[in-house]
Amino acid sequence: MSQRKYLVVLRSQPGQGQAPSPEQMQKMYTAFNEWKEKYKNEILDMGGKLKPDGKVVRTSGVVDGPFAEAKEIIAGFMIVGANDYDGAMRVAAECPGVISPGTSLEIREIATF
Repeated sequence: MSQRKYLVVLRSQPGQGQAPSPEQMQKMYTAFNEWKEKYKNEILDMGGKLKPDGKVVRTSGVVDGPFAEAKEIIAGFMIVGANDYDGAMRVAAECPGVISPGTSLEIREIATF
């Protein structure tokens, strides 16, 4: 079976949680780098954290966004290669610091034509 591509979208609720200490950040970076090494063949595009501002394009025109009144924002993304959803979920769920209060991961297979 050939590897499929999956988009992993990190969603979070603004203002959740408190900032980690420098020591906690160092532990997180160490764990994150170990996770990246473990799944280096499955992580096709590390994506990244998204900046809080942006634009929204509609038929009526372009406006600033995303909107502050939104209950969730898209905080980041990555592309994962896996044989199935279970494999993609395993890679995403093991990412240190991703699953925390107020966050969720949406995993969608990327269609090929």
